[in-house]
Amino acid sequence: MKHGAYKEAGVDIEAGASLVERIKPHVKKTNRSGVMSGLGGFGALFDLKETGYKDPVLVSATDGVGTKLKVAIDMDKHDTVGIDLVAMCVNDLVVQGAEPLFFLDYFATGKLDVDAGEAIVSGIAKGCELAGCALIGGETAEMPGMYGTGDYDLAGFTVGAVERERILTGEAIAESDVVLALPSSGLHSNGYSLVRKLIGSTQGYGYDSPAPFDDTRTVGEYVLEPTRIYVKPLLEALKLSSENGQSAIHGMANITGGGLIENIPRVIPDGLCAHIDGASWELPPLFQWLGSIGDLSPEDMALTFNCGIGMVVICSQADKNAVIQSLESSGEQVVPIGEIKTGSTKIEIQNTDNWTK
Repeated sequence: MKHGAYKEAGVDIEAGASLVERIKPHVKKTNRSGVMSGLGGFGALFDLKETGYKDPVLVSATDGVGTKLKVAIDMDKHDTVGIDLVAMCVNDLVVQGAEPLFFLDYFATGKLDVDAGEAIVSGIAKGCELAGCALIGGETAEMPGMYGTGDYDLAGFTVGAVERERILTGEAIAESDVVLALPSSGLHSNGYSLVRKLIGSTQGYGYDSPAPFDDTRTVGEYVLEPTRIYVKPLLEALKLSSENGQSAIHGMANITGGGLIENIPRVIPDGLCAHIDGASWELPPLFQWLGSIGDLSPEDMALTFNCGIGMVVICSQADKNAVIQSLESSGEQVVPIGEIKTGSTKIEIQNTDNWTK
C-alpha cells in the first residue's frame, strides 16, 4: 500500500496526533491525587491508595450527551458539550455518595476537525475540574462513512469511590422526610429530540433568534447552557451525620432522562411516596415557552424535562436545616418541594396549574 493511503481513505493520523498535543494543557489542569500516568499510554493508571480511602467501594457510570450535540453542531459551538458529558456521568455517581476520581472520553467523528476537537476536550476538562476528577484518558476515532460532514458523537465513563459504610441507596428514606431541590441550569442534556422538533416547527424561531422571554440572549444560548455539576456541594453535605451516626442525607436523585416522574421514584423505597408540590418553585421561562409551543401537559413536562430542578436531596426533618445550610454555604439555592408519605405510587406531583400558560 502506498504511503498516505490511510489519509486518502479519510483518516488523518497527523491530525489526531496534533489534537493530542493541543489538549495536553487542558488535561493537565485536571490532575489530582491518585493519577499515575499521562496521555499516550495503552491504558491509564490510577493509585486508589493515594486518595486516602480506608474501605472503598468503586462506583462507575457511563453516559453521553444525546441530540444536544446536534444543536452544538448547528451553532458551530463546541466548548460546552464536554461539560455536559462529564456532568451526566459524575452527577450519577454522587447520588450514590461517591466522589468521582477519574474520567475517560470517547470522541467519534467522520473527519477530525482539530479546532472543534480541542474545544470539545477543553469542555470535558472544564467539567472534570468542576467535579474534582482527573481526565485520565480517552479515544478519538475518525470514521469516514459513519458520520456526516461535521457530525460527531461523545461518550463518557467515570469511576468514583465511596467508603463502604457511607454508600447511599435510598433505603434510609422514611415517612415525613423532606424533599429538597437544587435548581438546574436549564434543560441539561435530556429531551432534546423533542426540543429540536418544537423549535424547528415553530414559525419565526431558530437558534440564533432572540429568546421570546429574554431578548438579551438567543434561543440557542439557552438551549446549549451546559448541565450543572453538583458534585462538590453534595460531597460536602454528605459529610453531615445524624444523631444515630448515619448520613444526614437519606437519598438523592439526579433528574435526567425521564424527568421528575421517573427519576425520583428510583430512590424511593416500596410503600412510600414523594409528594411534590409543583407550586413550590417557579417553572423557568424556557420550560414555560417549550410547554406553550408544544402544547405540553404538566405530566408531559415532568416526564420529559427536569422542569428547573436538576438534583433532589432527601433528608429527615431533624436534619433539614443543617443540610440546607451546608448546601447554601457551597453556593447552592435550596428549595423545599415536598415530603415523603406512605403510598404505593412512589411519586405524586400536585399543583401544576401554573406550569401552563
